[in-house]
Amino acid sequence: MSDHVYKQIELTGSSTVSSDDAVKTAIAKASKTLRNLHWFEVTETRGQIEDDKVAYWQVTIKVGLRIE
Repeated sequence: MSDHVYKQIELTGSSTVSSDDAVKTAIAKASKTLRNLHWFEVTETRGQIEDDKVAYWQVTIKVGLRIE
């Protein structure tokens, strides 16, 4: 097994559907311009309430990018 080195970045995704969808949104958007996304860790979850209902989710994640 090779030794790997990672750069860590922080992203925040949002979704009106779910917190899981907010994570997927952030990763999908990042993967359009970044390579070698390897892992993620949820660091914060927030939401907006409107009319006594959850209007949207906002999730902050740390993402590890494998350095070539």
